[in-house]
Amino acid sequence: MSSDKQKSEMSENQKDSRRAFLRKLGLVGGAASTGAIASGFKYSDSNQGEYVKVMTSDHVMVEVPKTQMQAVKLDTEALQSRGRVGIKGKRWVMVIDLAKCRNARECIKGCQKHHHLHPYQFHINTLVMQDSPKSAPYNMPKPCMHCDNAPCVSVCPVDATFKRQDGIVLIDNERCIGCRFCMAACPYSVRIFNWEEPFHAEMYKEQPMEYDIEANIPQKKGTVSKCVFSADCLREGDLPTCVSSCPNGVFYFGDENEDAVTNGTTKETVVLSELLEKKAGYRLMEELGTKPRVYYLPPKDRVFDTPEKPDNHHS
Repeated sequence: MSSDKQKSEMSENQKDSRRAFLRKLGLVGGAASTGAIASGFKYSDSNQGEYVKVMTSDHVMVEVPKTQMQAVKLDTEALQSRGRVGIKGKRWVMVIDLAKCRNARECIKGCQKHHHLHPYQFHINTLVMQDSPKSAPYNMPKPCMHCDNAPCVSVCPVDATFKRQDGIVLIDNERCIGCRFCMAACPYSVRIFNWEEPFHAEMYKEQPMEYDIEANIPQKKGTVSKCVFSADCLREGDLPTCVSSCPNGVFYFGDENEDAVTNGTTKETVVLSELLEKKAGYRLMEELGTKPRVYYLPPKDRVFDTPEKPDNHHS
């Protein structure tokens, strides 16, 4: 074997070794394609600069030997294009069982952490509802409805808010001009405005991140934000963060095309159409014609208004 050929094979083996090492950390392959890695690297002062600090796909800072590093440049244009098209063949749908909600608010905490929101910002919130003075109150989680006939999409002047073929409504904060027309048009009041710098602004400065339209991070001051059904999680085959965070089995999520939804707590998969029929599923303000993709199951053992009995006692 020639010397040049030996050197070439050694070089290829080293490259394969580096790729395998980075793949274990989630720094190449699927993680890189989702844009979840920081594009900037920062060298450590320890060990004479032999280690490099990088952020993994789940936003954990790790140190990697410099000799094992190779640059990964994300195709931002392709990333944004993919985010607008959605996942082929899917029509995502959510079902919320109001009988099970105990206002644990873990769905809120999980969502805020995943999407880097301030503590006062909500992509999903839990409201305490009472239909009448004679009925028992109940808790109602309220995310974006991801309407098939979404008013927010039609009023956006710059195509920042759009509807994907898989049913999800997203916001492209690289295009959003902060006019807030979409907030005024939304009948469910589920959008928020970023009045301040992002919650992790300092982290972004130290470890710059490519904007991921599906994760809606990093957030951007002067733009609108909302629930995105954790589209980045769906891309990886996982349930939305709010669904998987709930400890009480409130949320079901799945594909309408398959007529199946999975409970985020029990992991039980059920037939969507049967669930909605047997438990009288409904959608909020259907009379508006917005065609929401979020269904509710009414709480059990409710006390409804009943006509008052006539007074048969005579004075």
